[in-house]
Amino acid sequence: MATMTSLIGLINKIQRACTVLGDHGGEGLSLWEALPSVAVVGGQSSGKSSVLESVVGRDFLPRGSGIVTRRPLVLQLHKTEDGQEYAEFLHIPRKRFTDFVAVRKEIADETDRITGKTKQISNIPIQLSIYSPNVVNLTLIDLPGLTKVAVEGQHESIVEDIENMVRAYVEKPNCIILAISPANQDIATSDAIKLAREVDPAGERTFGVVTKLDLMDKGTNAVDVLEGRSYRLQHPWVGIVNRSQADINKNVDMIVARKKEREYFETSPEYGHLAHKMGSEYLAKLLSQHLELVIRQKIPSIIALINKTIDELNAELDRIGRPIAVDSGAQLYTILEMCRAFDKVFKEHLDGGRPGGDKIYGVFDHQLPAALKKLPFDRHLALKNVQRVVTEADGYQPHLIAPEQGYRRLIDGSISYFKGPAEASVDAVHFVLKELVRKSIVATEELKRFPTLSNDIATAANESLERFREESRKTVLRLVDMESSYLTVEFFRKIHLEPEKNPNAPNAPNRGGAPIDNYTDNHLRKIGSNVNAYIGMVCETLKNSIPKAVVYCQVREAKRSLLNRFYIQVGRKEKLGTMLDEDPALMEKRAQLAKRLELYKQARDDIDSVAWK
Repeated sequence: MATMTSLIGLINKIQRACTVLGDHGGEGLSLWEALPSVAVVGGQSSGKSSVLESVVGRDFLPRGSGIVTRRPLVLQLHKTEDGQEYAEFLHIPRKRFTDFVAVRKEIADETDRITGKTKQISNIPIQLSIYSPNVVNLTLIDLPGLTKVAVEGQHESIVEDIENMVRAYVEKPNCIILAISPANQDIATSDAIKLAREVDPAGERTFGVVTKLDLMDKGTNAVDVLEGRSYRLQHPWVGIVNRSQADINKNVDMIVARKKEREYFETSPEYGHLAHKMGSEYLAKLLSQHLELVIRQKIPSIIALINKTIDELNAELDRIGRPIAVDSGAQLYTILEMCRAFDKVFKEHLDGGRPGGDKIYGVFDHQLPAALKKLPFDRHLALKNVQRVVTEADGYQPHLIAPEQGYRRLIDGSISYFKGPAEASVDAVHFVLKELVRKSIVATEELKRFPTLSNDIATAANESLERFREESRKTVLRLVDMESSYLTVEFFRKIHLEPEKNPNAPNAPNRGGAPIDNYTDNHLRKIGSNVNAYIGMVCETLKNSIPKAVVYCQVREAKRSLLNRFYIQVGRKEKLGTMLDEDPALMEKRAQLAKRLELYKQARDDIDSVAWK
């Protein structure tokens, strides 16, 4: 079995480390909270400070009226064997205080540093370790005194604020409650007992302390309380005799005060039979023994919490990424892994595994057809425009049979309108792809730690998309130009043969279109109708071929070679470390996680090494 000294000392060490790393709160139960400790609770002027100083054997706490303790004081006592006596504050590492007057001043100054020279409170603890041959190994948390009324200079909420702070400590299942009540006050109205009863109704975690026994009215005593008849607890009540104000003013040594306290109980007719379990020295030993027992009982749950937290810390470090090696090979590997992770997410967006890729189909299924329907063919093939184009195409010599040049000009003019929707489709898909690049950068968890690399990848991807867009634009414009460069002759041959199917029909035009009808309205309408029919055929062709070209030049290439040029640039780059610059906040987070992980591993090893000896 571990000795009391080694086990409590180990817990003190772990608690100090937790405080350094800020691991003493937050969601769930932290390691700091899981480690048993003793919270000192009492109303203002209940004698809390005197009890603590008696346990320590030193006069070191600030004194005054009203709220003196305005921040929790985590007091860790370490028994020394070499006779040395000194104090250390966690916020001033490596500085030893041998003058306890200076300790008192530092507590007051450090309190003011957070709360200002006001009467406000703060839940940020001060951590003080005292090493002395006159103490037992023990951790005590001195909390602000409970009060019922706000005084001048305090917020109206101060009463509730103090109670909430104290409650936050004592409601933890591993907290031992040291409830301080003055003997000259009815125990039924004790603030400390009232709060302890609420959070520990069975009294399993509560130790009752009665102070100021020597100040009770003549003829009265606290025997009923000390013997558990007034209010029963699972643990014994302990009586304390505080130093008198005269002793405090005379700076009577605490060791001398302890001796006077022992003499008081031994010679007291009321308390003589209880003298062996009264006084600050007995209280300290009682708490130390119980704390060691609780620690031993809690070891399995503490180890379970430590293992659970180690797993969580490792998972979080894996999520944000482990530190990168400094050699170029490892850096290149990391960059390529980041690129592959991004490329995977980008392809998932395109292929439907993630949202966004469907917008490309929307361009082809809705936007392109709608744009084609809005083209001004009605205006271009209006009667007057057809007449103008045909007449201009004939020049000084009108056409003999059919106005072929007029047909060609009307068709060329109509086909040129397809360039707008074709280019608009290219641009629309380009903007969809750019947005998918942005979303993929954001969605790639591995990239979040490397803002510079994220920016480089996004820039390279967008540059590639610009190249793909330019190639796609050229391709769709070629498709449109192809329709102008060679007309489908078979279409017009069929039109030419149509009149022969019913040559006797009323108002049938001459075969091939007689010159005498060249400029009649019916003849012009027929030309416009023929051109419109041809353009309709071309429209159906382009409505199918433009999406193929866009997908081939932009979407397909984006899936195949979005970062190909970036890979070449990375391969030629000599200093890759600059690309792996991390967000300082992330680096700080990783460092804190690593420190916490090391703390928990060390705590587990230390507890294993001493707990079962």
